[in-house]
Amino acid sequence: MKPGADIRAFMTRLGHEFSRPDLLIRALTHGSIATATRPDNQRLEFLGDRVLGLVMAEALFSADRQATEGQLAPRYNALVRGETCAAVAREIGLGDVLKLGRSEMLSGGRRKEALLADGMEAVLAAVYLDAGFEPAREVILRLWAEHMDATPDDPRDAKTALQEWAQAQGMPPPEYEQTGRDGPDHAPVFHITARLADGSTAEARGAGTKRSIEQAAAQALLDRLEGRS
Repeated sequence: MKPGADIRAFMTRLGHEFSRPDLLIRALTHGSIATATRPDNQRLEFLGDRVLGLVMAEALFSADRQATEGQLAPRYNALVRGETCAAVAREIGLGDVLKLGRSEMLSGGRRKEALLADGMEAVLAAVYLDAGFEPAREVILRLWAEHMDATPDDPRDAKTALQEWAQAQGMPPPEYEQTGRDGPDHAPVFHITARLADGSTAEARGAGTKRSIEQAAAQALLDRLEGRS
């Protein structure tokens, strides 16, 4: 299968020229358009998640030989989580070449965080199957370089940090309440309130996933508790 101009341009952005472009096409094929002769990218997503995980674990292990497992684990989680995969996907324009069914396209599928993250993992698997581990490793380290540099020494997500704070005070875990939602279905804007048992609250509002806005609300409450705002 000879790739079109859009796929060739994507290969350039990705930094890998496929000897088997069919692998890339499959990695970009969502279940909404898959057929018996045109499989979707779910199996590749499964493999790509593991390839990414090994590369990130190895890179973190080698970069900081003094770090404990407890220090490495949250850094690793920050780099392989769906939000980071989706961010990388956006940086290389993966959404523009996703193969989607009509209904998924109309609902804004090219911008959906979950579809972008799954597609990114599938593409990494395609690189691995096309050329082996070392080329896949090179692609991952180059695409994730800025995210690795930006990952703090203690990158626990805000919800985890807030829960640990609450437990240290003898309180139950925080609660998150959706207090509003507006915007179109394909790009909802969530209003989330984070609340502790002692009555402390903070709110966040924004587009994205509900989980990401919960994280923002948790961070706002942490900032308030720590006197930074």
